[in-house]
Amino acid sequence: MTGERGPRALQRAETRRTLLRESRKLFAAQGYAAVGLAEIVRAAGVTKGALYHHFDSKTDLFRAVLAEVQEEVAVRVAAAGDAQAEPWDQLAAGCRAFLEAGADPDFQRILLVDGPAVLGWAEWRALDEQGSARHLVDALTTLVEAGLLAPQPVQPLARLLSGAMNEAALWLATTAEPGALEDTWAALARMLESLRAE
Repeated sequence: MTGERGPRALQRAETRRTLLRESRKLFAAQGYAAVGLAEIVRAAGVTKGALYHHFDSKTDLFRAVLAEVQEEVAVRVAAAGDAQAEPWDQLAAGCRAFLEAGADPDFQRILLVDGPAVLGWAEWRALDEQGSARHLVDALTTLVEAGLLAPQPVQPLARLLSGAMNEAALWLATTAEPGALEDTWAALARMLESLRAE
């Protein structure tokens, strides 16, 4: 029995990975509303039954894709911060990494445009909280404790900065202005500097 379960379990895992990969490509390229289940199963080379074995609905599949994208962005942000030695530089590097991730079409369409629209603001925000937002809160807490930021409640500040960065990433996704990323980063860096303790 164990021999049969092993290969089947591997096949199920591979089917799930394939569904996530192919639906992610489609959602990123066309947007959630334009992609049908028939197109997803055709691209993945599976049946609708196989899709429904893993996901209850197209929304459930999108939720899994969104979680995957959010985790990737969170890893990028954390890695950029962790590469710096000083707490202030960690915050700045993480914020810049978030803006740079905004240049990725998967990020723009799936995370910022369709995510809140498909799942609703509350669920989208909760998923964001588990990813990049958590790293921002941690970084700000460290800066307050080190005296680099004036003592203040971190949660509202984190939400203000997160909102500003999400809005900036959305703008970057829609603008064709040359140097938009560098201009946006310069503005964000000035905003961050204004928060430093005297």
